[in-house]
Amino acid sequence: MMPRLGAAEARRIFLAAQGLARRRPTGRVGERQFREYLDRQGLLQLDTVNVLARAHYLPIFSRYGAYDTAELDRYLWGDPDGHSAHCFEHWGHEASVMPLDLLPALHSRMAGQTPQRVRFRESIEREAPGLIEQVRRAVLDAPGALPASRLEHLAPASGGTGWWDHGAVKWALEYLFHSGGLAATRGRHFARLYDDPVRAWGREASDGALAPDQAGQALFDRSLPASGIGTPKDFVDHFRLPINQSARLADSAVERGLATWVEVEGWGEPALLAAGATDPGRATGAALLNPFDPVCRYRERLLRMFGMHYRIEIYTPEAKREYGYYTLPFLLGDQVVGRLDLKADRKAKALLVQAAWREAAPVAGARRRSDDDVAAALADELRLAAGWLRLGEVIVVPRGTFAGALADALMA
Repeated sequence: MMPRLGAAEARRIFLAAQGLARRRPTGRVGERQFREYLDRQGLLQLDTVNVLARAHYLPIFSRYGAYDTAELDRYLWGDPDGHSAHCFEHWGHEASVMPLDLLPALHSRMAGQTPQRVRFRESIEREAPGLIEQVRRAVLDAPGALPASRLEHLAPASGGTGWWDHGAVKWALEYLFHSGGLAATRGRHFARLYDDPVRAWGREASDGALAPDQAGQALFDRSLPASGIGTPKDFVDHFRLPINQSARLADSAVERGLATWVEVEGWGEPALLAAGATDPGRATGAALLNPFDPVCRYRERLLRMFGMHYRIEIYTPEAKREYGYYTLPFLLGDQVVGRLDLKADRKAKALLVQAAWREAAPVAGARRRSDDDVAAALADELRLAAGWLRLGEVIVVPRGTFAGALADALMA
C-alpha cells in the first residue's frame, strides 16, 4: 500500500524544493545564489516580454530578493559579446538557459532530425541553396559572437511580406542554433548572438553525448529534486519530455531509488516523492511569481496543487481579458492567494498595479487568510519589487476585487 500524504503536506514539500517555503534569506544575492538556483532547477526559462522585468530575472528575485540583474546577465552569458563559463542557451522548457553539465543530455534534442526540423531545413535550402553551411562557416571564422545583422549580406531579405520577410540568414542561424551547429548567447538589449560552440561551451555539443533514451532519463532524474513531489507528467514537463514516456521514466527512477510512489489527497493519481524531499512543517514565505516561474508554467499542476485557474492574457484582445495583460500570482505561505496585473512605468518611475484580484477560496487543507494579512504581505512584496526595479512608488489602479484593500495597505 502506498504512503498517503495530505494536500497541504504535498504543497509544502513542493515549495521547499522550489526554495519558496521560507522567508527570503538576508544578505547579498550574487553568483552563489545564481548557481544554487540553476543547479537545483536545471534551467531558467527565457521570454522577451519586458512589461515588468524579463522572465529570467523574476524567479531569482522571488526566492532571494533584490539583486543586480547585470550580474546575473554576466553569469548567464558572460561579458557583452562574450560567453559564459557556467551556462548555455537552448530548448529546455521552451527557450532556456541551463548549466553546462546538461549539455550531454541536450545533445540528442539538438541532433534529432524531427519531421518539422527536416522541413525547416528543406525550405531554407529551396530559398537559398547552400546558405546554411555558408552562414555556419562565417560564424566559425569570426573572432567572436555575431548578431544576425552582421551576416545579412550573405542573402539579403527580399522585402516582401511573406515568411521570408525576416531574411533567410536569420532562419539559417536559427536552424543551426536549434540543431547544435552554432551556440547562442545574448548581447546588449537581450539580442541573440551566434557563436562557435567550441568557443562558447569549451567543447563540442557531441562531447560525452547521451543516447536519446539515456538523455531523457537523465533529464527526468534532474527534475525530481527540482520539484520534490509531483505526478510523472509534472516531472516530464520540467524539460518538456514526451508525455508518452512519463510512465517508463518514472518507473526507472523508482527502481533506482531516486523516488517512491505515494498517494496525495485530492490528486486522483499516483505521485512520485523524490528521495531526500522533506516537509518543512510550515510554509512562511511570500513571493510574486511570474507566468514562467516553475511553480506556474505547468498549468495543470498549478490548478491541482494551488486551486488556481491561470492563463497568460498577453495575446488575448484587451476587451476579452479577465484579469489583465501580465498577471503574476501571489504566493503567501502554502497558498496562492491573489494575482496582480503589473507594469513597470520606467518613465514615471512607478510600479503600476493595473488590477488586483483576490482568489475566491482557500485551497484544500488550508484556511482562508484574512484580507488584512494578505494586503499587508502583498504591500511589502510590492515595495520590495519597486525598490529592486528602481521605481519610486507603487500606484494601484482601482480595478479588481482586491484593489481597494491593497491601496489602503500601501498607505498604512
